[in-house]
Amino acid sequence: MSFVARAATARKGTDVRSVRLEEQQDDELLARFRAGETDAFGVLLQRYQRPVYNFLLRSVNHHEIAQDLAQEVFVRAIEHVAEFQSKSKFSTWLYSVARNLTIDHHRRMRHRRHLSLDQSRERDSGEPAPLVERVAADEPGVDQRSAAGDLQSRIAAAVERLPDEQREVFLLRQLQGMPFGEIASVVGVPENTVKSRMRYALERLQQVLAEVHDDGAEAAS
Repeated sequence: MSFVARAATARKGTDVRSVRLEEQQDDELLARFRAGETDAFGVLLQRYQRPVYNFLLRSVNHHEIAQDLAQEVFVRAIEHVAEFQSKSKFSTWLYSVARNLTIDHHRRMRHRRHLSLDQSRERDSGEPAPLVERVAADEPGVDQRSAAGDLQSRIAAAVERLPDEQREVFLLRQLQGMPFGEIASVVGVPENTVKSRMRYALERLQQVLAEVHDDGAEAAS
């Protein structure tokens, strides 16, 4: 059984003491965990497991990979909790760990794609196309799906096409509701740079919306 599964099972037997733990702030829980109270980290896990998983899922677009990365995030958090500096928020540090893992994952995937492209010159690889290519190639016509579904697919594809630095800012802001200052701490750049990346991401998505509107107008004429 994985660490995440064991922690979730342990949380089922909630008692008065654990309820008190759940009411405490992150820094208080960390202090208690460092003092040897393992239940304190179980509360942190319960608090951040789903948000971190959602961020990872949108970043890697694969359920099982996101699950594996989420587990690795919390394993690393336990291993390096002594290194955490309370000058920043625990959630900021946690998302920084998650972000670094996604960066490593995308680097590995780019390396594998390069190898696959080299091999494809000699033979067909038989591997499925990336999600972006599948959306572009296999998207049904307007008459086969609702306008809402078409819009959702286009926006999802547009988000995936964003440069990595814009996509991560967009996800942290829109998916997690994180303030720009905290995002700046996660990605390690000035706050104004974060705001610029967010602006560029929104401009791209607005362009997608405009294209959808134009397509709809042409179909209606």
